[in-house]
Amino acid sequence: MMRVGIAMLQGARHEHYEAIKHASMEMQQEVEVVELRKAEQVDSSIDGLILPGGESTTMRIASLSESLLEGLFDWMMKYPDRPVLGTCAGAILLAQPTQGRESFIDVDVARNAWGRQKFSFEAGVDVTLETPNKSANAEFELARDKFNHKPLPMTKQVVKSTSGEFPGVFIRAPRFIQNSIKCQPVAHLSQEIVGVLQGEKLALTFHPELTSDRRFHRWLISRIMDSKQ
Repeated sequence: MMRVGIAMLQGARHEHYEAIKHASMEMQQEVEVVELRKAEQVDSSIDGLILPGGESTTMRIASLSESLLEGLFDWMMKYPDRPVLGTCAGAILLAQPTQGRESFIDVDVARNAWGRQKFSFEAGVDVTLETPNKSANAEFELARDKFNHKPLPMTKQVVKSTSGEFPGVFIRAPRFIQNSIKCQPVAHLSQEIVGVLQGEKLALTFHPELTSDRRFHRWLISRIMDSKQ
């Protein structure tokens, strides 16, 4: 069984939990999801990592008591061949880790560059990243956990294939500074790059976990499968 860790700092972490479990059912691949809250939990047994969206400054503050971010960054340095999916604030953390550390992706990021909350929007994103098709239809919905958390209900959308428009959800979204990008573009909003890949680090400025299209979570699972071969 593969183990996927989710940084449970703040933001849409429960939605990512549901998304990766749903994707695992689509791919008929057993996945254990590990809720990471302390640095000591981020160990060699973690096969892949999700850095959720939220508010990057809040995440840094929330991490201080248990040093979770430092543990995550140490893990990424130690296991560069293990895949990481960073969305929205997670993309910021990949581009701007803690002071004194080198970026995990070669791109500059501007926080909240689309504007305030009221300027959040949805738009079709063109995806060029090769992602696996689902091999089985699956329905999955998390029950409330011991903290009474439950993911937001997602609208039912058709899961698309390896390319074509993705239903992008941009919430107080960051933007990649376009002339700074030195890694592989994998997602575009019109002419603007909104998703990049560098090695095994995938950074998106939008929220794939807030849709029912699981292709990016299937990508994470498939990369773990490849790394284990």
